[in-house]
Amino acid sequence: MARETDPKKPGIGKTVLVVDDNAAIRKMLASAFLSDGFKTCIEAENGKEAIEAARQSRPELIVLDLSMPVMNGLQSAPELRKLLPQTPIILFTLYGLNLSQAEASKSGISLVLEKTVPLATLIETAHHLMGY
Repeated sequence: MARETDPKKPGIGKTVLVVDDNAAIRKMLASAFLSDGFKTCIEAENGKEAIEAARQSRPELIVLDLSMPVMNGLQSAPELRKLLPQTPIILFTLYGLNLSQAEASKSGISLVLEKTVPLATLIETAHHLMGY
């Protein structure tokens, strides 16, 4: 599902793909990115949907949950990385402490962030990874 922002709002005008099996978390993240100026937020509820959505939308940023049904974040990240070699992939998870950055990097993940960090930190980190 794609949601668009008001084109008059200031922002960077990029597309983010938010992947989480929890609809409330997807909506919260979508709202945060859109209000920060991202043009479009594509939502997917598992890694398999994320790969298809990434093929179609070519997002400039991917925020990916670890624990999801059908295909989890570590399983889908290598496929997403093949499709979009330069796109930052943030693994945004409750289980980040159990996962080393090296292990995540092997899967194509740019950075692991705990879901306990403030949304402003996620947005700021996303800008940094995107080079803004």
